[in-house]
Amino acid sequence: MMRVPRCMSTQHPDNASVPFFAASSVLAGEDEIREAYYAYSHLGCDEQMWDVEGKEIDTYVVKKLLSYYPEYFHENVLGEDLRLTLRVPNPTVETAEAKILLETLESIPRSYDAAKLFYGRDVAPIFEVILPMTTSAAAVDRIYRYYADYIVARQHACLKQGDISIAEWIGEFLPERIEVIPLFEDVPTMLDAASIVEEYLSDKDVTDQRVFLARSDTAMNYGLVSAALANKIALARLDEFANRSGIRIHPILGMGSAPFRGGLSPLTAERVGKEYPSVVTFSIQSAFKFDYPVDQVKAACEHLKAREIGPARPVDVERAEEIIDRFSRAYRQRVVELAPHINHMAKHVPSRRARKLHIGLFGYAREMGGVALPRAISFTCSLYSMGLPPEVIAFDALNPDDLEFVRDLYPSLQAKCCDALRYTDLDGPFMTRELRDALERSGFIGEADQAHLELVHRIRDGMERGDAAQIGDLVLRAALLRRFLG
Repeated sequence: MMRVPRCMSTQHPDNASVPFFAASSVLAGEDEIREAYYAYSHLGCDEQMWDVEGKEIDTYVVKKLLSYYPEYFHENVLGEDLRLTLRVPNPTVETAEAKILLETLESIPRSYDAAKLFYGRDVAPIFEVILPMTTSAAAVDRIYRYYADYIVARQHACLKQGDISIAEWIGEFLPERIEVIPLFEDVPTMLDAASIVEEYLSDKDVTDQRVFLARSDTAMNYGLVSAALANKIALARLDEFANRSGIRIHPILGMGSAPFRGGLSPLTAERVGKEYPSVVTFSIQSAFKFDYPVDQVKAACEHLKAREIGPARPVDVERAEEIIDRFSRAYRQRVVELAPHINHMAKHVPSRRARKLHIGLFGYAREMGGVALPRAISFTCSLYSMGLPPEVIAFDALNPDDLEFVRDLYPSLQAKCCDALRYTDLDGPFMTRELRDALERSGFIGEADQAHLELVHRIRDGMERGDAAQIGDLVLRAALLRRFLG
C-alpha cells in the first residue's frame, strides 16, 4: 500500500505575517525553495505542492533542494519519506500557459536523474502532478498519456535508421509513468468527481488514487454552506466508489485558515480532522505556516499525520443539493451587488507571492452579466476589511429546517460563523436587516473584536474620503489580528 502524505504545504498567499527567511514581503524565487525546506524540516509537513502556474517556473527545484540541504535530504529521501508534487496549468482553461505543462512534464525525468546521482540509487523525487480545474476524465487522461507516450516512449526511437536509440544517446527516461491527481474546484464537477475518477481509472490497473477537492474557489463562487455540502457529497461518493471498485481513494482537501476558505489553522486542526474523517491529506497554507508560533504549527501537523482515517459520513444528497442550489442563488445575487465595493477594496490588499494564481472557474463572468472579481484570498480579505465576512453572506437564505440539516451534516458551521462574526460590523453599511435578524435567530452572534472593528471603521472612512495612503497598512493590521490575510 502506497504511503500517502498527510500535510501538504502549499504556496497559497493567505499569510498576514512575513516569514523570517523571506527577502521581502512578496515571496519569490529562492524564497520558495527555502520555504519548502522549512515546511519539511521545521514544521513537519510531509509534502510540498509546487506551483508552476502564473510565474516564471523553477524546474530545477529538486536539484536545488538536494544541493542546498544535502544532509537533511540524505536522511529524508525526497520521493519516499517526503513528497514534492507539481501543480501544472490546465491547457483546457489556461490556454496562455498551456505549453508550460509540457515543459514541466519534460523536467520530471531530469529531476529523476538528479536524485539518482544524489542518492546513488533509483529514486523518483517527483511522480505525481495535480491538474487544477478538472472537469472531465479526458483532461486528466491526456496528461497521463502524454507523459507515457510522448516523453517516456520516445526513448526507444532512433533519430535515423541504424543509429542508436534516444535512451542510449541521452539516457533512460524515468519514472516510466506519473500519477495525475484531479483537482475539482466548482460545485457541478465536485458533485460528479467520483464518476469522473471512475471513468479515468476504467482502463488503468491501479490500486490507489489521490483526489483533490478545493474549498476556496468553491466557497467564493457558491458560498460557505454550498462549498461545505459539496465537499461532503463528493467525499461520500468517492467512498462509495472505493468500496465498490476496491481501489483505495485518498482524498486531499484544500483548506485555508479563514473560516470561509475551510477554517484549518493550528488551533482548529483537531476539529477539522474529526469533521472530515475520510480525508487523508490536508493543505497547509501560508497563514497556517507563518501566522502562528512554530511549536503550534508543528504540533498541529503531527496531529494531522497521526490521526486515524475512517469512512466518510453518508449524505442525504437530494436534500443537500436542494440547499446548495437555493443558497448559491442567494449568495451570488448578493455578491454581484457587492462586487464594485469588493473590487475597490481589493486594490489595497497586500501581495504575498510574486505571481498570479490560476484563473479559477468563475461562475460570475459566465452567468452574472460579466461581473469581475478578484481571486479568492483578496476577495475574502476585501470583505473582512469592509466589515462583512463572506461566511455570513446569504445566511438569511437558510430556513430553520435548512439550518438544522446543515448543522447536523456540517457541525463546525456554528464555530465558523462565530469566528467570522467577531469581525463583523453588525451596524455597518453592508449589513442588511434580514441578515442581521437571521444571525440573531441562529444564536451565532457574540462579542465583537473591538480592535478589528475600529480598523474596519478607519478603512471605510479612508475609502470614502479617497485617502488611499494608509488603507493598505490598515488592511494588513486587521489581517494580523485575524491571523490570516484572506
